[in-house]
Amino acid sequence: MKCLRLISLALSLCGGWLVAAEPIAIEDRRELFVDQELIDNLAHAELFLHEPRDEGIVLKFDRPWEGLFCGYGTILHVDGKYQLYYRGRPELSSDGSDEEFTCYAESNDGIHWQRPVIDRYAFEGSTQNNIVLANAAPVTHNFSPFYDTRPDCDPGQRYKAVGGTAKSGLIGYVSADGVSWQKLRPEPVIRDSGWVFDSQNVVFWSPSEARYVAYYRRSVEGIRAIARTTSADFIAWTPAEQMRFSNTSSEVPANHFYTNQTHPYFRAPHIYVATAARFMPGRKVITDAQAAEIGVHPKYFNDTSDAVLMTSRGGNVYDCTFDQGFVRPGIGLSNWVSRTNYPVLNVVQTGPTEMSLYTNQDYGQASAHLHRYSLRLDGFASLRSRGKPGEAITKPLTFTGHKLFINFATSAAGGVRVELQEPDGTPIPGYSLDEADVIIGNEIDKPVSWQGRTDLSGVAERPIRVRFVLADADLYSFQFRTPAAP
Repeated sequence: MKCLRLISLALSLCGGWLVAAEPIAIEDRRELFVDQELIDNLAHAELFLHEPRDEGIVLKFDRPWEGLFCGYGTILHVDGKYQLYYRGRPELSSDGSDEEFTCYAESNDGIHWQRPVIDRYAFEGSTQNNIVLANAAPVTHNFSPFYDTRPDCDPGQRYKAVGGTAKSGLIGYVSADGVSWQKLRPEPVIRDSGWVFDSQNVVFWSPSEARYVAYYRRSVEGIRAIARTTSADFIAWTPAEQMRFSNTSSEVPANHFYTNQTHPYFRAPHIYVATAARFMPGRKVITDAQAAEIGVHPKYFNDTSDAVLMTSRGGNVYDCTFDQGFVRPGIGLSNWVSRTNYPVLNVVQTGPTEMSLYTNQDYGQASAHLHRYSLRLDGFASLRSRGKPGEAITKPLTFTGHKLFINFATSAAGGVRVELQEPDGTPIPGYSLDEADVIIGNEIDKPVSWQGRTDLSGVAERPIRVRFVLADADLYSFQFRTPAAP
């Protein structure tokens, strides 16, 4: 087998023969260290999950039509405007009742929010409210919108949404502006049977799959789990397949997932981020007396919940590299009740170097509100080294573009160096570790250089490995690309 091409020399032993594996074509996509999809070898380094910074309350659910049981929120960032959708539910009622509303708020920065007066649906005799959908049960129980980025999308249907229960199926709604909504058709767009849809069910257009993708509640063995289906037109959907979880190697998750909140990460849309609500039924933390002290509804303090981070690159598997809490309940009894700490759908950029995620907190309490957390851009997780220098070597890959950029942070004594290798691990002359410049600092988008040179045109589109060597540093993402002309 001497004729095996060196250009794809990532070798594996199969049936007694050496078989060349195809390199991974990452083109000019930004790649995050949220999974081991591209990593072939780690030494004295780890993938480290970062803790979001608590930025406090941004919206109190204190209007009469909102109340203790607001939930199932979605934030969209469209043309510089932030749009928030959430369920208003002032009184405890059955799921899918007419006492549930879809409310709407806006922001210019994702931090300061206003409730526009929609003047459309009456609550207690007045239309001076921010209700954008009412009298549409059961859709208003879990109305979940998205902004359709499909290139040929009808402008009148640029906003789409689904909502409903197992009995009704998921019913489709459309809008031109995200405020005025109409039912797409009388029949549901997605149907299933059994313990399904009892949650926030999410849909988006996937540019990497060139299809609509839906993730929704579908239980397995009595555990709240997740299913997936896809569609080319938002009307006809493929047979659903149950999602599998890498930490259990099965369709049964390690814990109940109440919401999945799966969405394309806005800086790397081929990576789907799931800030899922992990629900711990019967895990009671506060006493009856403490529940009375904070005024939580009697039905909602016998369980606890937090948020975890999972990812997917399409298909029916969630990568659960970080089998731990991502957003943990905060200090205070109010954070340790049932159905609180549920993330809002979508992580959005809220500053030049910052992104934000949001959670519903203090569920079932008069203090119910929307809470904001922040991370650096791409900062869900990082490749991290502490103590002795560490390194990661990628699988063979190909790229387009003429420069390599990294999002990184080092200590004053630390640094990052990058080596480009042939698929067999041989350093490429001009791009070896000895020739690599040490990169020091804390930047979102820093070009990598070798003796002052950044140009990679000589190795673009050929199979290589990338060796990252870190000393007291975090590496959040990397991207090969050709910078835009000034």
